[in-house]
Amino acid sequence: MSATIANGLPRAAVDAKITAMLAASAVFFGVFLSGFVVNEPSPYELYMVPLIAVWCLFGLPISRHAGVLMAIFTVYCVGGLFSMAQMADLYDTPIYLAVTLFLALTSVFFAAVTRAQPWLFRPIFHGWVAAALVTGTLGICGYFNLFPGAEMFTRYDRAMGAFKDPNVFGPFLALPGIYLLYLVLTGDPRKLPLHAAMLLVIVAAIFLSFSRGAWGLFVISAMLMVAALFLQSNSGLFRLRIVLMTTFAFLLLTVAILVALQLPGVGDFFSARAQLVQEYDGGHLGRFARFGIGFQMATEHPFGIGPLMFGRMLGEDTHNIWLKSLMDYGWIGFAAYVGLILGTLVGGFRILFRDRPWQPYLMCAYVVFLGHIGLGTVIDMDHWRHFYLLIGLIWGCFGLEQRHQARLARKTGPSPADGGIAGDA
Repeated sequence: MSATIANGLPRAAVDAKITAMLAASAVFFGVFLSGFVVNEPSPYELYMVPLIAVWCLFGLPISRHAGVLMAIFTVYCVGGLFSMAQMADLYDTPIYLAVTLFLALTSVFFAAVTRAQPWLFRPIFHGWVAAALVTGTLGICGYFNLFPGAEMFTRYDRAMGAFKDPNVFGPFLALPGIYLLYLVLTGDPRKLPLHAAMLLVIVAAIFLSFSRGAWGLFVISAMLMVAALFLQSNSGLFRLRIVLMTTFAFLLLTVAILVALQLPGVGDFFSARAQLVQEYDGGHLGRFARFGIGFQMATEHPFGIGPLMFGRMLGEDTHNIWLKSLMDYGWIGFAAYVGLILGTLVGGFRILFRDRPWQPYLMCAYVVFLGHIGLGTVIDMDHWRHFYLLIGLIWGCFGLEQRHQARLARKTGPSPADGGIAGDA
């Protein structure tokens, strides 16, 4: 069989290109499906399980960092098993822990594939943006009841898109919004209208979710992104552009929100939701009171009380990821979770400002991850699919940096696979 095809290209090169296109399409579609979680198992689970299996079958290299990530999640899940053993009635706990294990595997998967094939960052981010635009548009249409049956994309008069909860819908949109903001601030001016229009759709969806956590997450992540871009550059001209484009983006979003507040019912609902402490936060056995009860219980039950048992006992779940890890995974799982968060924070900050082809993706993922850590103090994130994806992307960058440093030590040139992945601008 000839090693070339009709156009003269080596067959190996053509096969490699086809394989790369298939890989990019596969991860794009997988990430895209993460924006549609109306029922469980969701399309994301049904798709990602065979995708991970096929990728492993054809040889998915597990780097040292991906291996460490897998070990941390293993300890976390073992804590959940010990906690489950404390329960007299298991209810549907085995399924709950199986979902935790699956999401942990997705995190390890994305850490492994981005380290092995860093050009996959682009289809991953593009898939996330596409999902955000579709599910965000559904949420907006539902809020304004723009077509028959559109109310199915709302809950309690709040936009929730193709999710079950506005409080998950809003935070899911944060990374696409920050990525588009990055492109507005640094990208090709000719693409500015397109990026700005997509950003407006996503910000509108976040706003109409009326999730205080999502609002704070996006605002804090945006501020961190602007600060990071300003600090990393020594160019006065680039810093001036950041200031000007930030001002433009701020004015654009402010005008859009002011217009939205004039719509019937939006202003009043916004005023009610904008209160820092709601009745269910500070009332008797409210969210804050349950924090104290839960931490007291953690000292009495070192192995936890069993996944989801806290909500069954007190009528409402923990709404605090730290407390949830203690209740559902015991001190073993809590220690693993704290180690995961600290490792991600410290490791990510250590390489955040290094000029690498994948730095834009790391920066976007890292600032949104930071925002999620703060958000986790008032809401459960244990089974948020996109949070595990964020962790995987950041740990994938850890592996890329380690490989880059190893190459420098050997004084060899950069691999062609490392180039050209940040060219959206």
